[in-house]
Amino acid sequence: MIYKNRKSFPKEFLWGASTSAYQVEGAWNEDGKGLSVIDMLDHPEDTSDFKVASDHYHRYKEDVKLFAEMGLKAYRFSIAWTRIIPNGTGEVNKKGIEFYNNLIDELISYNIEPIVTMYHFDLPYELEKKGGWNNRETIDAFVDYAKVLFDNFGHKIKYWLTINEQNTMILHPGAIGVPKGGKLPSKKELYQQNHNMLLAQAKVMSLCHKVCPNGKIGPALNITSMYGETCNPNDAIAAHNWETLRCWSFLDLAVFGRYNKLFWRYLEDRELEPIISEGDMKVMEEGKPDFIAMNYYSTATIAQSKGDSSDVSARAGDQQIMLGEQGVYRAAENPYVSKSKYGWVVDPVGLRMTLRKVSEKYNLPILITENGYGDKDILEKNDIINDDDRIDFIEKHLEQLKLAISDGVDVLGYCPWSAIDVVSTHQGYGKRYGFIYVNRDEFNLMDLRRIKKKSFYWYKDIIKTNGDNIE
Repeated sequence: MIYKNRKSFPKEFLWGASTSAYQVEGAWNEDGKGLSVIDMLDHPEDTSDFKVASDHYHRYKEDVKLFAEMGLKAYRFSIAWTRIIPNGTGEVNKKGIEFYNNLIDELISYNIEPIVTMYHFDLPYELEKKGGWNNRETIDAFVDYAKVLFDNFGHKIKYWLTINEQNTMILHPGAIGVPKGGKLPSKKELYQQNHNMLLAQAKVMSLCHKVCPNGKIGPALNITSMYGETCNPNDAIAAHNWETLRCWSFLDLAVFGRYNKLFWRYLEDRELEPIISEGDMKVMEEGKPDFIAMNYYSTATIAQSKGDSSDVSARAGDQQIMLGEQGVYRAAENPYVSKSKYGWVVDPVGLRMTLRKVSEKYNLPILITENGYGDKDILEKNDIINDDDRIDFIEKHLEQLKLAISDGVDVLGYCPWSAIDVVSTHQGYGKRYGFIYVNRDEFNLMDLRRIKKKSFYWYKDIIKTNGDNIE
């Protein structure tokens, strides 16, 4: 649709940026922090681990000052469960409470809205040893952890995100990895985990509304539209299969508290359905989100299944170990989109399409909590980093975001990945996303100096004009 009068970004639009605790904080075993599953992973020999990361734990004041200079209106970060409750249950770590109170206060002092992710892949290792999310006791542990967060920070935090990319953890568990000596769960186990996580989420959303009357809470999923390879109706069916299984199945449960019918038939047909205890679905129906947080990076193009092993192809992107599922869908190429240096599909228009679908299906405000471009980022003389590809990527996505707002989509804000360089889950510091460069490589910490990239100044100007310079 070509509009005669396009809408502008809302006056109170949350121009922000994102990180996660394990990828930015470091201090993995300091001040009483317990071990998470992330701390226990095997790392490739040539890739940095997460022990120091970007040392945000010790440098948060410096970092927040830079965020303020960039003009951020919001900062989305995660709280490390094991920094608050080292063993996942039991004693609360006062030092952990102190750190996040200090970080939140620092953000507020610069009028930056703190947006908190409660759980971003880093399950306490003590809970993992007891079965992790396969064990229903983890549901209660998550609720107890949430209560500690609400009690200590609820009067300061308006926006809460429950679980980051639950669909990634369930559909691509190998992307995150398993602790040393561990093994990937079966699909049957994964869908039981999924049910338990959604139940925990629903309980936490209800709790938030009870104890944080001014708070807003929602799920944070990796959502993307699917295209059929051709106008063949069978390609359309396959695309709908995967879009439902990857996206709407999770959101239907999070928003409506019910299993998507196609999703449930898939589970039944493959004998993957979870055990649902009495009262579970009532709990899910009662736990209502206030908004949907959405991580968007790319779209996928889908062809009809051939019903054999050729349906499955090699990975494409960090969080998709394999693409395709026998008898469900197969991956296809799209000649109308480009790809990044790392093989990610670059599709700005797909962001607009995805926003329209989410808005139409769920009629809730949407907060974009991840969208970004990973690159090597070369530090040149005089501390110059020309990350023009990142600028181009974000600019094109903002153009489509602005069009989505004209389409009537209620978008609360935009928090690209990432505010500052973080440890990429798979490529360490060989693949950077930040507006701010951290001067270190995989194993040499150098001086960890913060250096503003070209994109820093560009995004600063975008925020200053409230996106009016986006066509």
